[in-house]
Amino acid sequence: MKKVAIITGASSGIGKCFAKTLNEFGVYDEVWLIARREERLISLAEELPYTARAIALDLSKEESLNEYRVLLNEDIEVGLLINCSGFGKFTAVVDSSVEENTNMVDLNCKALLALCQITIPYMTKGSKIINIASVAAFQPIPYIGVYGATKAFVLSFSRALNRELKSRGISVTAVCPFWTKTEFFDRAVEEKKVVKKYIAMYKPEQIVRRAYRDAKRGKDVSKFGFIARCQVLLVKLLPHKIIMDIWMKQQDLD
Repeated sequence: MKKVAIITGASSGIGKCFAKTLNEFGVYDEVWLIARREERLISLAEELPYTARAIALDLSKEESLNEYRVLLNEDIEVGLLINCSGFGKFTAVVDSSVEENTNMVDLNCKALLALCQITIPYMTKGSKIINIASVAAFQPIPYIGVYGATKAFVLSFSRALNRELKSRGISVTAVCPFWTKTEFFDRAVEEKKVVKKYIAMYKPEQIVRRAYRDAKRGKDVSKFGFIARCQVLLVKLLPHKIIMDIWMKQQDLD
């Protein structure tokens, strides 16, 4: 029986950081690195001090999900699944194409759900799932609305799934980063900037370190940083209308 860890979105950002620090979390016979950009995955696999397998898949496509199904078999035990694949756009809904917005939902929500459901039968007591959500999951955010809504799904789904899998001894942790310095912004930021002020910008290493710690402790939600925790508290206490007004004023939006 081969014990594997699986990381999606492994070619950059938080996913890549998870891969590089995996030995801080546990020992696995093999690590599967999944993303679209094969050359980056191969390069990363060569850097790692453990056996890694580069698997190029576009998880927003049904055929890629079917390929993933085929990779799993009775000789595989998945000790850890980390879902980092996803993207966002900082723009008004009507200023994005329908195709781009639905693709965001497909990757951020549909693919994450599918990876969890396909993988769980190959997990045993002590296995863990880490899903990347966002602090944006806790509130509606105009001009980042689709992205925030997809992360709200990830948060809600992950917490419910964690409770469902409790009897099997499998835990699920939703990681909710604040602004984090990664290549995410290369795709998210449009020529006409929506986000003009970043209250804080964290490093991927900080998010990953906390995520690993919280996952080991069986927490269903992981948040890093004083500002992130304060924001989550405020959006629980204040009406979301006021929260949106504050956001709009902060970013000089109409």
